Amino acid sequence: MSHVVITGASSGIGEALAREFSGAGASLTLVARRRDLLDQLAAGLSSKTRVVVADLADPERATEWLEEAEAALGPVDVLINNAGVQIVGPTIAGDPAEGERLLRLNVHTPLRLTRAVLPGMLSRKRGTIVDIASLAALAPTPGMLYYNASKAALAAASESLRGELRGSGVHVVTVYPGPVDTPMARTAYSKFVSTVALRLTPQGTTDVLARLVRKAVEKRRDRIIYPRSYTLARMFPGMSRWLVDRTVPAFHETPQITGSKSDPAT
Repeated sequence: MSHVVITGASSGIGEALAREFSGAGASLTLVARRRDLLDQLAAGLSSKTRVVVADLADPERATEWLEEAEAALGPVDVLINNAGVQIVGPTIAGDPAEGERLLRLNVHTPLRLTRAVLPGMLSRKRGTIVDIASLAALAPTPGMLYYNASKAALAAASESLRGELRGSGVHVVTVYPGPVDTPMARTAYSKFVSTVALRLTPQGTTDVLARLVRKAVEKRRDRIIYPRSYTLARMFPGMSRWLVDRTVPAFHETPQITGSKSDPAT
């Protein structure tokens, strides 16, 4: 585990992953948009760290930094596809362009990065790809149309790739975080009216999730569902769908219809 690449490393789950893998002695390439947060994080890590400032929402340019990163720290041993954004709100009020940008960042870019590192991993007969999907891939939440679609797509690609690579020496870990306390999650919660069901929702921490990811890489586990109580969503998808549809609270604001060039009314 000498060279670990983490996208979306500047805060939340990505930041916790950086601290966890640094503590295990890995050299790190941290990729995100916000240099100030990346530099601050890197300064507090004990391992050799390379900071890359990049907007990964453009898949065509998403791998431009990879060659220099490998020249500096060696071939990528672990790629963690963590970068992602979330749009929460009534579908009819959303901007389709923003939704499509989300799909590029959450789906197209991780697949592009995976394809870029895969030849080297296969030739060395070792390596790990970690895809940070979401519980939304197993139990899609109303009001998160594009996010649900993106995480379901990433999870399906991740699960299928693991089967394809079985016996090659390259492993794939698919991660399904449920509610975890991050800035993105807090923003999402703020969009909903507070209810008893929402307040009682099991919630995890980034530190515990990061530790589970490191152990999964080391022990070549197939997937992580965290908090563990959400394993029921994979075991009983029909029940999960019934519960989610009936317990998701309303939004604070009344939807305002957003038009697009394809809308007859605009």
